[in-house]
Amino acid sequence: MTTPKTNAVEFDTSGLDVWTDPEHFEVTAERIAEYAAATNDPIERHLKGEIAPPVFAVVPVFMSMAPAALSVAPVELLMKLVHGEQDFLFHRPIYPGDHLVARAKPIGFEGRDNGSTVVIYVETKTDKGELVNEQWMTAFFRKVDAGPGLGEKAPEHRFDEALRAGSPAAVVNQHIDEDQTFRYSPASGDPMPIHLDEEIARMSGLPGIINHGLCTMAFTSWGALTELAGGETERLRRLAVRFAKPVLPTQDIETVFYKSGSADGATSYSYETSALGDLVIKDGLAVIADN
Repeated sequence: MTTPKTNAVEFDTSGLDVWTDPEHFEVTAERIAEYAAATNDPIERHLKGEIAPPVFAVVPVFMSMAPAALSVAPVELLMKLVHGEQDFLFHRPIYPGDHLVARAKPIGFEGRDNGSTVVIYVETKTDKGELVNEQWMTAFFRKVDAGPGLGEKAPEHRFDEALRAGSPAAVVNQHIDEDQTFRYSPASGDPMPIHLDEEIARMSGLPGIINHGLCTMAFTSWGALTELAGGETERLRRLAVRFAKPVLPTQDIETVFYKSGSADGATSYSYETSALGDLVIKDGLAVIADN
């Protein structure tokens, strides 16, 4: 519904369920190690490039996401696009030597009170056809109303407020370095200037350079692996978050994990991440195989 805070915009329904052209990506140990170092990852196999950190899975697909979103949303809305949610379903880890083929398609959109969302589904396979991971990226377009919407929504991963009554399974405290964004940008392939240029960030209404949301998510992933999975990347089955507020360089973040379920030989942990008392990641979910 259009409100005084939003403008009605017509989204193109013909773009739904239309795949982008496939992106080919050759995984190297050097690129894995660079990504691990750029996210302050302490896991030795990541730093040596022997196995990719979980959120590295976004690197081969990054260039497909915006075109998929803008095949439904008008291209002039690009500067209103922010990353709303990210959900990874891992079928197996990524290893050096993998030849990956990734493609994306928009599967649904919906207008909300303060903006509109487009849900992008991404699949990554090897060049032999083996499914490596699936992803759902929710693109949020600020202050535009696409109406009632059409198509599918992303899978749910809401945080159950009742979990707060129990004791956390783990609490992880981490620090975002002053140069974090300048290291993460080349490692991830994300050149967005709000992460690199103070003036452009302020012109966009931000307090200054902000950390990449996926970099913050990567911090939570290695927090989950080290505290809940014995550092074994292979055990992580799913990782999902909703980005609530930007994190700034030099800030400390705290992630609190709660056990929230168990099924099919895996344990689910719901989590939230805060900086200076404000939630920066909401509705976090990590599903970890029991062995």
